[in-house]
Parts: sequence; C-alpha cells; structure tokens
Amino acid sequence: MADETPKEGAAPGAAPPKPAPAPAAPAAAKKGPVATDASQKPLVAGLAAALPGAVLSAKEFVSETTVDVALDKILEACRHLKNESFTYLVDLTAVDWKERQPRFDVVYYLHSFQRDNERIRLKVKVAEGEACPSATAVFETANWMEREVFDLFGITFANHPDLRRILTWEGFNGHPLRKDFPVEGIDTGAAIYPDRYPAGGGPAPDDPNRKTLS
Repeated sequence: MADETPKEGAAPGAAPPKPAPAPAAPAAAKKGPVATDASQKPLVAGLAAALPGAVLSAKEFVSETTVDVALDKILEACRHLKNESFTYLVDLTAVDWKERQPRFDVVYYLHSFQRDNERIRLKVKVAEGEACPSATAVFETANWMEREVFDLFGITFANHPDLRRILTWEGFNGHPLRKDFPVEGIDTGAAIYPDRYPAGGGPAPDDPNRKTLS
C-alpha cells in the first residue's frame, strides 16, 4: 500500500513537484567561410583569356583570390598581372606536401596599389627535382625570395642569376623546411664551430663567417 503521509512542509493535498525540464539541446555549430569558384571574376577571366591554358582553377576565400597556374605559364601570368597594375611581389614562398605528387607548391603573392590594395595569389605545382621558372625576369625582388626557397626547400629556379643558399651556408646538409627534415634538427656545427668540419657540418673554408670558438 502506497504511503499517503504528506511530506514535511508540503500542503495537504498538494500535487507532487514537477520533474526538472530536460536540458536544452546544444546550439548547432556555426559554419565557417566556404571557398567559392573565382574563375569568372574579371581579373581571373582576363588572365585565362590572355593566356589560354594558364588558369587551371581559381577560388575565392575570405575575399582572397587564389589561382592555380600551369607551371610553364607562370612567367607569362606574372607579366600579364604586372601589366594589370600588380606591380608589387609581396612574397614568393613554397609549401611541401611530401606525400603528394607533384610534391611542392610555389606560391606568389601579388599586390596592386592602383586597385585599392587588391591582392592575388598564384600557385604552381613543382615535382621533386623539377625546376621552376625564375620570376626574376619579371620582378627583380624575386631574386632573394627564390634563393630562400631554394635554401629551405631545395627547389631550383631555372635561369636564376645567382641561385645559392641565403640563410644557411654552402655545404649545409639538407633543407630545413622540408617535411622530412628532422624536427630535432641535425648537427651542423652552427652553435660551436669546431676546428674540423665533417661533410656538410660547417661553413665552407672560404666562408667569411667561419670562426673557431674556444
């Protein structure tokens, strides 16, 4: 038989308390920005019309336009855009995808002061051991940028006027921004230069920075 004795503090005949409401379902996560096709943008369409076969794809993401360009058309694409007022090469760098073929992206950031500081990004795919055309014929400032990419990624640039290392020394073992470069680094002799250097383990004999620390 059920216990009908009123609970302490409850009015006689009062209804039992209602159960607590179920917790509200979590709000749906907001979706982030999505890349859209940019092949019909006037600037991109103009590039494709001027250089048939140059534009492989084009996307816009958070108001930035990225165009994938055929490797053999990159210099012509740079010249075309320079004539369209993109006269400032902001940066030239690379990305190592390691497992992908072709392995590398070489990336160009171009800026136009006349078009309300608009920027456009060009990308070309470069295979391991393949040379990328040097942009120094279009932008002189590409000289040191390409040297940096060569030094840190090992990508060569055809017709570069002075392709050599710029951050490490000639004889340095490896390319530090490759994905297969050891995360812990390698013994290069850079911290303390010994009197004798193993192959690839220190500055070249004629390097003006070569010195011995006791």
